[in-house]
Amino acid sequence: MEVKRKLTRSNNKLIAGVCSGLADYLDLDPTMVRIAYILLSVFTLFSGVIAYLILWIVMPAEETDYR
Repeated sequence: MEVKRKLTRSNNKLIAGVCSGLADYLDLDPTMVRIAYILLSVFTLFSGVIAYLILWIVMPAEETDYR
């Protein structure tokens, strides 16, 4: 049976949880995703900042169960 994954912002966050949410979804290390994001942003003249802001708005927050 296949587990259905959902792309959400993670609670393991530095700013908004976008990079760690992407890392969780892709099953990667959050630090490596953050480094890749920074490098991509610098080499594309900071267009990654616009992408980050869009993802921050579009991606839902991770649901937490505080029982």
